[in-house]
Amino acid sequence: MKVPIESIVVNKRIRKDMGDIEALAESFKCYGQITPIIINRKNILIAGGRRIEAAKFLGWQSINAVIIDKSGELEQLELELEENKYRKDFNDAEVAEAARKIYKLRHPSIFRRVINAIGRFFKKLFHIKD
Repeated sequence: MKVPIESIVVNKRIRKDMGDIEALAESFKCYGQITPIIINRKNILIAGGRRIEAAKFLGWQSINAVIIDKSGELEQLELELEENKYRKDFNDAEVAEAARKIYKLRHPSIFRRVINAIGRFFKKLFHIKD
């Protein structure tokens, strides 16, 4: 659900270093907000401080949020930690493989372009929807 950013209460957080908010904001511009923030019923932020900062950077008035029925300080702190502790960055080989695949998809070979054109022709000919 969309929640007005100004209505969200951000109390003291565990994370102090917000990192590169501009890069996250650029991702929001390109792909939208992929993961909602988490708030409780009183609109107190549980998880998603960087996402809120990126949305503010972009001048957004509202942000996608999930409301969780956790109001105790202990439960909120556990959720904040839980959301962040199991993340794992891609290693260099994984980033290189993804970049290679993206390049191939953006720059298909002549053979791939011909096959795709033939496929589109037959889909159009037989009125086949994707």
